[in-house]
Amino acid sequence: MKVLILGSGGREHALAWAVARSPRVTEVVCAPGNGGIAQIARCVPVDLKSLDAMVALAEAERPELTIVGPELPLSLGIVDALQERGLRAFGPTKAAAMLESSKSFAKRFLERHHIPTAKYAICTTAAEAEKAIGVFHLPLVVKADGLAAGKGVLICQNRTEAVDSVRGLFDGSLLGVVEQQIVIEEFLEGEEISFLCLSDGKCAVPLAAAQDHKRIGEGDTGPNTGGMGVYSTDDLLEPGMREWVLKHIAEATIRGMAEEGAPFTGVLYCGLMMTARGPQVLEFNARFGDPETQAILVRMESDLVEALEAAIDGRLDQTELRWKPGAAVCVVASSAGYPGSYKTGLPMTGLDAAAKVPGVQVFHAGSSLVEGQIVTAGGRVLGVTAADDSLEGALARAYQALGEIHFDGIYFRRDIAHRALKKK
Repeated sequence: MKVLILGSGGREHALAWAVARSPRVTEVVCAPGNGGIAQIARCVPVDLKSLDAMVALAEAERPELTIVGPELPLSLGIVDALQERGLRAFGPTKAAAMLESSKSFAKRFLERHHIPTAKYAICTTAAEAEKAIGVFHLPLVVKADGLAAGKGVLICQNRTEAVDSVRGLFDGSLLGVVEQQIVIEEFLEGEEISFLCLSDGKCAVPLAAAQDHKRIGEGDTGPNTGGMGVYSTDDLLEPGMREWVLKHIAEATIRGMAEEGAPFTGVLYCGLMMTARGPQVLEFNARFGDPETQAILVRMESDLVEALEAAIDGRLDQTELRWKPGAAVCVVASSAGYPGSYKTGLPMTGLDAAAKVPGVQVFHAGSSLVEGQIVTAGGRVLGVTAADDSLEGALARAYQALGEIHFDGIYFRRDIAHRALKKK
């Protein structure tokens, strides 16, 4: 079968790698892909901001399965459009993807269905937001309502920071987009967990849990990014808590969306804060996470294509996923200056040597192939991913591989999984 993957990042490289391993798959096409993906799939150009362009590509390629990687195509309704044309697509409809594309929708949904989350206020003007700030204890969190590529969550330590953030979101100076409404939330303390499930609209099958590292600096300092690294281990969530989260958060969400007439088929990503009062939902994503996918898929022993088709066909209640025991990590190598401005087009060396480290997969996030040379093409450039029987072993392999790679200004955090290591 031919599989089309929409997207161009590390998540899509990991998906292409996993899909290509399925004995049923004869061809993988990725649009637009990147320099690393081009080594295992046929890459074709497409504008991921254009619904018409994506539909035209799918109609020309006629894949048996389309997997949607990023959030923007989902928010545009690509799954609806492909289904209307008789094409099988994995991902939620535009209505179901509102769980990610609108923070205010998600917060109201959580409240309606009594799913635990932080106290919040939804504001449509700067004046309303400035008034609401006074109701919350400091620090507090200010969130853009719409999609913001991981940059729309602002932790404010004092009132001045909060007011500046609110004004910057409403006048467009902060993200380059004028927000029509924003969410103000109480600040929650605890450890974050990424809890991802496959859903067929009726039931949820959990993937391996993971913990992301959003801040650019070691010790979780500096601005938020799209994610600088992640780890996944068997003991990240103890079995009792895993079952509680599955029942009271993931399954409750799937059930609630079905009740509201927008059944959720695809990957439900529950971003959780494990607080003193129990797990709280920080956010939903309506697709595979990045870089969580890289670490999760190298642990997956099941056939990914079979699992995704079971979700589309409503057969997940008959599906049990198999996982490698132990641990996996993904350490992101970024361009100097990220998440601010950065240079592109810088040649990379050492990729072949890195890939020879046992247990390592080098997934490309922001690269391109120019005249036979892999060069940088983004802020997050690579996701160096490793699996091992132990977390320490997986980290050692990933950092050994990173030691082989060079491009001008390469930056990566050297403390991925620091919280887990402190507990040992």
